[in-house]
Amino acid sequence: MTRQSTMRANVLETHNAPLRLSTISTPEIGSREVLVRVRASGVNPLDTKIQAGAAAHARHPLPAILGIDLAGVVELAGREVSRFKPGDEVYGMTGGVGGVQGSLAEFAAVDADLLALKPANLSMREAAALPLIVITAWEGLIDRAGLKAGQKVLIHGGAGGVGHVAIQIARAFGAEVFATGSRPQRATIEGFGAVFIDRDSPVDAYVTQHTGGRGFDIVYDTVGGKVLDASFEAVRRFGHVVSALGWGTHALAPLSFRAATYSGVFTLLPLLSGEGRAHHGEIMAEATRLAEAGKLMPLLDYRRFTLENVDEAYALIRDRAVKGKLVVDI
Repeated sequence: MTRQSTMRANVLETHNAPLRLSTISTPEIGSREVLVRVRASGVNPLDTKIQAGAAAHARHPLPAILGIDLAGVVELAGREVSRFKPGDEVYGMTGGVGGVQGSLAEFAAVDADLLALKPANLSMREAAALPLIVITAWEGLIDRAGLKAGQKVLIHGGAGGVGHVAIQIARAFGAEVFATGSRPQRATIEGFGAVFIDRDSPVDAYVTQHTGGRGFDIVYDTVGGKVLDASFEAVRRFGHVVSALGWGTHALAPLSFRAATYSGVFTLLPLLSGEGRAHHGEIMAEATRLAEAGKLMPLLDYRRFTLENVDEAYALIRDRAVKGKLVVDI
Protein backbone atom coordinates (compact mmCIF):
# COMPACT_ATOMS: atom_id res chain seq x y z
CA MET A 1 0.00 0.00 0.00
CA THR A 2 1.37 3.42 -0.96
CA ARG A 3 1.63 5.70 2.04
CA GLN A 4 0.19 9.20 1.61
CA SER A 5 3.04 11.63 2.32
CA THR A 6 0.99 14.64 3.46
CA MET A 7 -2.26 15.17 5.29
CA ARG A 8 -4.60 17.91 6.39
CA ALA A 9 -4.74 18.71 10.08
CA ASN A 10 -5.98 21.39 12.45
CA VAL A 11 -3.02 22.93 14.25
CA LEU A 12 -3.17 25.00 17.42
CA GLU A 13 -0.24 27.43 17.31
CA THR A 14 -1.15 29.78 20.17
CA HIS A 15 -3.48 29.36 23.12
CA ASN A 16 -6.87 31.04 22.72
CA ALA A 17 -6.35 31.23 18.95
CA PRO A 18 -8.45 29.55 16.26
CA LEU A 19 -7.24 26.23 14.93
CA ARG A 20 -5.40 26.56 11.61
CA LEU A 21 -6.17 24.05 8.86
CA SER A 22 -2.77 23.07 7.46
CA THR A 23 -1.11 20.56 5.18
CA ILE A 24 1.66 18.75 7.02
CA SER A 25 3.63 15.51 6.73
CA THR A 26 1.83 12.28 7.50
CA PRO A 27 3.37 10.83 10.67
CA GLU A 28 5.75 7.89 10.62
CA ILE A 29 4.84 4.92 12.81
CA GLY A 30 6.96 3.10 15.34
CA SER A 31 7.22 -0.65 15.69
CA ARG A 32 4.37 -0.77 18.25
CA GLU A 33 2.14 1.74 16.49
CA VAL A 34 -0.45 1.70 13.72
CA LEU A 35 -1.21 4.41 11.21
CA VAL A 36 -4.92 5.17 11.42
CA ARG A 37 -6.87 6.96 8.72
CA VAL A 38 -9.10 9.03 10.97
CA ARG A 39 -12.77 9.01 10.05
CA ALA A 40 -14.24 10.77 13.06
CA SER A 41 -12.90 12.76 16.01
CA GLY A 42 -14.84 13.09 19.25
CA VAL A 43 -14.97 16.56 20.81
CA ASN A 44 -14.73 16.89 24.59
CA PRO A 45 -14.95 19.91 26.92
CA LEU A 46 -11.32 19.22 27.81
CA ASP A 47 -10.32 20.05 24.22
CA THR A 48 -11.59 23.59 24.65
CA LYS A 49 -9.67 23.98 27.91
CA ILE A 50 -6.48 22.77 26.26
CA GLN A 51 -7.05 25.23 23.43
CA ALA A 52 -7.37 28.03 25.99
CA GLY A 53 -4.26 26.93 27.88
CA ALA A 54 -6.45 26.43 30.96
CA ALA A 55 -5.84 22.72 31.57
CA ALA A 56 -2.65 22.44 33.59
CA HIS A 57 -3.34 18.73 34.14
CA ALA A 58 -3.48 18.13 30.35
CA ARG A 59 -0.09 19.31 29.18
CA HIS A 60 0.17 19.65 25.39
CA PRO A 61 3.12 21.63 23.99
CA LEU A 62 2.46 23.90 21.03
CA PRO A 63 2.16 23.75 18.09
CA ALA A 64 -0.26 20.90 18.63
CA ILE A 65 -2.97 18.83 17.00
CA LEU A 66 -5.90 18.46 19.40
CA GLY A 67 -8.53 15.75 19.56
CA ILE A 68 -8.53 13.05 22.25
CA ASP A 69 -10.89 10.47 20.73
CA LEU A 70 -10.89 8.86 17.30
CA ALA A 71 -12.46 6.20 15.15
CA GLY A 72 -10.91 5.15 11.88
CA VAL A 73 -9.29 2.49 9.73
CA VAL A 74 -5.84 0.96 10.11
CA GLU A 75 -3.64 1.83 7.13
CA LEU A 76 -0.32 0.37 8.28
CA ALA A 77 0.82 -1.68 11.28
CA GLY A 78 4.23 -1.63 12.93
CA ARG A 79 6.33 -4.77 12.89
CA GLU A 80 5.58 -5.60 16.54
CA VAL A 81 1.81 -5.15 16.17
CA SER A 82 -0.12 -8.42 15.92
CA ARG A 83 -3.64 -7.44 17.06
CA PHE A 84 -4.47 -5.18 14.12
CA LYS A 85 -4.00 -5.30 10.38
CA PRO A 86 -4.69 -2.88 7.51
CA GLY A 87 -8.41 -2.50 6.97
CA ASP A 88 -9.42 -3.01 10.60
CA GLU A 89 -11.88 -0.46 11.94
CA VAL A 90 -10.65 0.76 15.34
CA TYR A 91 -11.35 3.35 18.01
CA GLY A 92 -9.78 4.67 21.18
CA MET A 93 -8.60 7.58 23.31
CA THR A 94 -5.34 8.14 21.51
CA GLY A 95 -3.81 11.63 21.87
CA GLY A 96 -4.41 15.34 22.03
CA VAL A 97 -2.48 15.68 25.31
CA GLY A 98 1.07 15.20 26.52
CA GLY A 99 2.63 15.96 23.16
CA VAL A 100 0.85 13.01 21.54
CA GLN A 101 -0.78 13.95 18.23
CA GLY A 102 -4.54 14.24 18.42
CA SER A 103 -7.30 13.14 16.08
CA LEU A 104 -8.12 16.41 14.25
CA ALA A 105 -6.12 15.19 11.27
CA GLU A 106 -6.53 12.82 8.37
CA PHE A 107 -4.01 10.35 9.86
CA ALA A 108 -2.59 9.55 13.29
CA ALA A 109 0.25 7.31 14.44
CA VAL A 110 -1.30 5.52 17.42
CA ASP A 111 0.09 3.27 20.13
CA ALA A 112 -1.68 0.01 19.36
CA ASP A 113 -2.22 -0.64 23.08
CA LEU A 114 -4.72 2.22 23.17
CA LEU A 115 -7.00 0.78 20.49
CA ALA A 116 -9.74 -1.81 20.12
CA LEU A 117 -11.83 -3.00 17.21
CA LYS A 118 -14.78 -0.67 16.64
CA PRO A 119 -18.22 -2.09 17.46
CA ALA A 120 -19.67 -3.47 14.25
CA ASN A 121 -23.09 -2.00 15.00
CA LEU A 122 -21.88 1.57 15.59
CA SER A 123 -21.03 4.18 12.99
CA MET A 124 -17.66 5.89 12.99
CA ARG A 125 -19.33 8.95 14.50
CA GLU A 126 -20.90 6.96 17.32
CA ALA A 127 -17.65 5.12 18.02
CA ALA A 128 -15.61 8.33 18.14
CA ALA A 129 -17.97 9.73 20.78
CA LEU A 130 -17.21 6.97 23.27
CA PRO A 131 -13.54 6.52 24.29
CA LEU A 132 -12.87 9.23 26.89
CA ILE A 133 -16.26 8.95 28.55
CA VAL A 134 -16.29 5.15 28.50
CA ILE A 135 -12.83 4.87 30.02
CA THR A 136 -13.67 7.46 32.67
CA ALA A 137 -16.92 5.70 33.60
CA TRP A 138 -15.33 2.22 33.56
CA GLU A 139 -12.32 3.17 35.67
CA GLY A 140 -14.62 4.68 38.28
CA LEU A 141 -17.30 2.01 38.49
CA ILE A 142 -15.37 -1.17 37.72
CA ASP A 143 -11.69 -0.54 38.46
CA ARG A 144 -12.05 1.68 41.53
CA ALA A 145 -15.45 0.87 43.06
CA GLY A 146 -15.60 -2.83 42.09
CA LEU A 147 -19.24 -2.65 41.03
CA LYS A 148 -21.29 -5.80 41.68
CA ALA A 149 -24.73 -6.91 40.53
CA GLY A 150 -27.56 -5.84 42.82
CA GLN A 151 -25.81 -2.78 44.24
CA LYS A 152 -27.51 0.58 44.38
CA VAL A 153 -25.48 3.10 42.36
CA LEU A 154 -25.99 6.87 42.33
CA ILE A 155 -24.51 8.81 39.42
CA HIS A 156 -24.34 12.57 39.74
CA GLY A 157 -24.77 14.28 36.37
CA GLY A 158 -26.54 11.40 34.67
CA ALA A 159 -27.29 13.25 31.43
CA GLY A 160 -23.67 14.34 30.89
CA GLY A 161 -21.03 12.67 28.78
CA VAL A 162 -19.55 10.43 31.47
CA GLY A 163 -22.85 10.20 33.32
CA HIS A 164 -25.02 8.72 30.58
CA VAL A 165 -22.37 6.11 29.80
CA ALA A 166 -21.90 5.30 33.50
CA ILE A 167 -25.63 4.60 33.75
CA GLN A 168 -25.40 2.11 30.91
CA ILE A 169 -22.29 0.36 32.24
CA ALA A 170 -23.77 0.07 35.74
CA ARG A 171 -26.99 -1.38 34.36
CA ALA A 172 -25.07 -3.80 32.17
CA PHE A 173 -23.38 -5.12 35.32
CA GLY A 174 -26.72 -5.64 37.04
CA ALA A 175 -26.83 -2.61 39.33
CA GLU A 176 -29.91 -0.63 40.33
CA VAL A 177 -29.08 2.83 39.02
CA PHE A 178 -30.17 6.28 40.15
CA ALA A 179 -28.98 9.54 38.58
CA THR A 180 -29.26 13.23 39.35
CA GLY A 181 -29.96 15.92 36.80
CA SER A 182 -32.06 18.97 36.05
CA ARG A 183 -35.77 18.60 35.40
CA PRO A 184 -35.40 19.01 31.60
CA GLN A 185 -32.92 16.10 31.67
CA ARG A 186 -35.36 13.69 33.25
CA ALA A 187 -36.43 12.01 30.02
CA THR A 188 -32.82 11.49 28.96
CA ILE A 189 -31.84 9.94 32.28
CA GLU A 190 -34.89 7.70 32.41
CA GLY A 191 -34.37 6.76 28.77
CA PHE A 192 -31.01 5.23 29.69
CA GLY A 193 -32.66 3.23 32.45
CA ALA A 194 -31.89 5.14 35.65
CA VAL A 195 -34.27 6.41 38.30
CA PHE A 196 -34.29 10.21 38.03
CA ILE A 197 -33.43 12.36 41.06
CA ASP A 198 -33.85 16.13 40.85
CA ARG A 199 -30.39 17.60 41.48
CA ASP A 200 -31.96 20.31 43.67
CA SER A 201 -33.47 17.77 46.08
CA PRO A 202 -31.96 17.61 49.58
CA VAL A 203 -29.54 14.71 49.99
CA ASP A 204 -31.28 13.29 53.04
CA ALA A 205 -34.61 13.33 51.21
CA TYR A 206 -33.52 11.20 48.25
CA VAL A 207 -31.37 8.94 50.40
CA THR A 208 -34.44 8.24 52.54
CA GLN A 209 -36.74 7.79 49.56
CA HIS A 210 -34.53 5.46 47.54
CA THR A 211 -32.43 3.61 50.13
CA GLY A 212 -34.50 3.75 53.31
CA GLY A 213 -31.88 6.06 54.77
CA ARG A 214 -28.99 3.61 54.41
CA GLY A 215 -27.27 5.34 51.49
CA PHE A 216 -26.04 4.13 48.12
CA ASP A 217 -23.43 1.40 47.72
CA ILE A 218 -21.54 3.44 45.13
CA VAL A 219 -21.76 7.15 44.36
CA TYR A 220 -20.07 8.40 41.18
CA ASP A 221 -19.58 12.17 41.06
CA THR A 222 -19.08 13.51 37.53
CA VAL A 223 -19.74 17.14 38.52
CA GLY A 224 -17.28 18.05 41.29
CA GLY A 225 -17.39 20.85 43.85
CA LYS A 226 -20.38 20.77 46.19
CA VAL A 227 -21.67 17.67 44.43
CA LEU A 228 -18.66 15.71 45.67
CA ASP A 229 -19.40 16.92 49.19
CA ALA A 230 -23.00 15.74 48.74
CA SER A 231 -21.66 12.37 47.58
CA PHE A 232 -19.99 11.86 50.97
CA GLU A 233 -23.42 12.36 52.55
CA ALA A 234 -25.21 10.00 50.15
CA VAL A 235 -22.96 6.94 50.40
CA ARG A 236 -23.81 4.10 52.79
CA ARG A 237 -21.60 2.75 55.54
CA PHE A 238 -18.64 0.89 54.05
CA GLY A 239 -19.66 2.16 50.60
CA HIS A 240 -17.50 3.84 47.99
CA VAL A 241 -17.43 7.31 46.44
CA VAL A 242 -15.59 7.91 43.18
CA SER A 243 -15.10 11.20 41.36
CA ALA A 244 -13.79 12.25 37.97
CA LEU A 245 -13.53 15.83 39.24
CA GLY A 246 -12.16 15.46 42.75
CA TRP A 247 -10.37 18.80 42.85
CA GLY A 248 -10.47 21.55 45.43
CA THR A 249 -10.80 21.24 49.20
CA HIS A 250 -13.33 18.88 50.75
CA ALA A 251 -14.23 17.82 54.28
CA LEU A 252 -13.73 14.06 54.65
CA ALA A 253 -15.50 13.70 58.01
CA PRO A 254 -18.87 12.58 56.52
CA LEU A 255 -17.03 9.89 54.55
CA SER A 256 -14.91 8.80 57.51
CA PHE A 257 -17.87 8.50 59.88
CA ARG A 258 -19.42 6.05 57.43
CA ALA A 259 -16.15 4.06 57.15
CA ALA A 260 -16.59 4.59 53.42
CA THR A 261 -13.79 4.90 50.86
CA TYR A 262 -12.96 7.33 48.07
CA SER A 263 -11.18 7.04 44.73
CA GLY A 264 -10.27 9.59 42.11
CA VAL A 265 -10.18 8.95 38.37
CA PHE A 266 -7.55 10.62 36.18
CA THR A 267 -8.27 9.20 32.75
CA LEU A 268 -5.39 11.00 31.01
CA LEU A 269 -2.64 9.41 33.09
CA PRO A 270 -1.71 6.59 30.65
CA LEU A 271 -1.42 9.09 27.78
CA LEU A 272 0.66 11.47 29.86
CA SER A 273 2.87 8.89 31.56
CA GLY A 274 2.91 5.93 29.18
CA GLU A 275 1.83 3.64 32.04
CA GLY A 276 -1.39 1.62 31.80
CA ARG A 277 -2.07 2.14 28.12
CA ALA A 278 -2.85 -1.52 27.48
CA HIS A 279 -5.64 -1.36 30.05
CA HIS A 280 -7.28 1.44 28.09
CA GLY A 281 -7.30 -0.82 25.05
CA GLU A 282 -8.84 -3.56 27.21
CA ILE A 283 -11.58 -1.21 28.40
CA MET A 284 -12.37 -0.25 24.81
CA ALA A 285 -12.61 -3.94 23.91
CA GLU A 286 -15.13 -4.36 26.75
CA ALA A 287 -17.03 -1.35 25.43
CA THR A 288 -17.19 -3.04 22.03
CA ARG A 289 -18.66 -6.13 23.67
CA LEU A 290 -21.31 -4.07 25.47
CA ALA A 291 -22.17 -2.02 22.37
CA GLU A 292 -22.54 -5.09 20.19
CA ALA A 293 -24.81 -6.61 22.86
CA GLY A 294 -27.03 -3.53 22.64
CA LYS A 295 -26.11 -2.29 26.12
CA LEU A 296 -24.07 0.80 25.23
CA MET A 297 -24.89 3.69 22.92
CA PRO A 298 -23.62 7.28 23.02
CA LEU A 299 -25.92 10.28 22.99
CA LEU A 300 -24.90 12.37 19.97
CA ASP A 301 -25.65 16.00 19.25
CA TYR A 302 -27.27 16.16 15.81
CA ARG A 303 -24.96 18.87 14.43
CA ARG A 304 -22.10 17.87 12.13
CA PHE A 305 -18.66 19.40 11.70
CA THR A 306 -15.57 18.95 9.54
CA LEU A 307 -11.95 20.07 9.79
CA GLU A 308 -13.06 23.36 8.22
CA ASN A 309 -15.32 24.42 11.11
CA VAL A 310 -14.05 22.71 14.28
CA ASP A 311 -13.94 26.09 16.03
CA GLU A 312 -17.72 26.25 15.76
CA ALA A 313 -17.98 22.99 17.68
CA TYR A 314 -15.61 24.30 20.35
CA ALA A 315 -17.72 27.46 20.70
CA LEU A 316 -20.86 25.40 21.28
CA ILE A 317 -19.16 23.49 24.08
CA ARG A 318 -17.85 26.65 25.70
CA ASP A 319 -21.36 28.10 25.56
CA ARG A 320 -22.82 24.86 26.99
CA ALA A 321 -25.15 24.70 24.01
CA VAL A 322 -24.86 20.99 23.24
CA LYS A 323 -27.14 18.04 23.90
CA GLY A 324 -24.92 15.00 23.61
CA LYS A 325 -21.42 14.48 22.25
CA LEU A 326 -20.15 16.51 19.29
CA VAL A 327 -18.18 14.67 16.62
CA VAL A 328 -16.06 15.99 13.74
CA ASP A 329 -16.21 14.08 10.46
CA ILE A 330 -12.74 13.78 8.95
